[in-house]
Amino acid sequence: MPELPDLTVYVEALDERLQGSELQGMTIASPFLLRTVTPAVDDLVGRIYLGCSRLAKQLVFELEGEYFMVIHLMISGRLQWSQTAKSPPKRNGLAAFHFSTGTVLFTEASKKKRASLRLVHGRESLAALNPGGLEVLDADEAAFVERLRSVNHTLKRALTDQRIFAGIGNAYSDEILLRAQLSPFKQSAKITDAEAARLFTACQDVLLEWVTLLRGKAAGKFPTKVTAFHDEMVAHGKYKQPCLVCGAPIQRIVYAENEANYCAKCQTEGRLLADRSLSKLLKDNWPKRLEDLENL
Repeated sequence: MPELPDLTVYVEALDERLQGSELQGMTIASPFLLRTVTPAVDDLVGRIYLGCSRLAKQLVFELEGEYFMVIHLMISGRLQWSQTAKSPPKRNGLAAFHFSTGTVLFTEASKKKRASLRLVHGRESLAALNPGGLEVLDADEAAFVERLRSVNHTLKRALTDQRIFAGIGNAYSDEILLRAQLSPFKQSAKITDAEAARLFTACQDVLLEWVTLLRGKAAGKFPTKVTAFHDEMVAHGKYKQPCLVCGAPIQRIVYAENEANYCAKCQTEGRLLADRSLSKLLKDNWPKRLEDLENL
């Protein structure tokens, strides 16, 4: 997080407030934030803002003279807007970008300091930061399926790998896979034509629906409730809650720092996917099917 829908709304809000403004200064509060040495901060100050765009899950501020500020929010990074000059918040502030029309504050609610800022000069240097994932909303079905079958990953991993598809992360991949009624751990190279078509349609529909929904939530204001968990979601963050499609309880697998939320009835023909830690703990007592879990 944030992912394509959230970043799209960020882009629109920034463009509305910054178009034609001048970058008058930059305050960097965290020594971990800036990941580049050249160009220097002073090279960007005094330049006119030309627009904002998304590069995979990164935000790109374009300034005149082909200078770019590339922000990766990672999991906990967020942006705030102030019409007056402000310094970065002491508790979680990373940076403040001072424009002639207001200040963009960059914060991170995590001690791990993963969010980053890169200053770039030239479009070739900017292109080097593109992981190469296909933009699903710009692609046709043939291009989507070709990219999907070019790797042999689980569908969950394929959708969230920015080298394969751009802008989709942990939260919206759960929503997409439930909409497509496909297991998160089905292998991408083994997907049938009908399944691939369902997945492509689900990707486009879910992403577009959430862009529209988040625009409505922002209601013309700068987005402040950017989160991976929304009441309107049907799979992500809904563990043990009833699936809105069939009523069966949503299941969850936790791995590394991510999780996969799915409906066993809709997506895996009633089979419960093995959670690595729980299945090791329970061994033979691990329920294999939804009805076994209900009996427990």
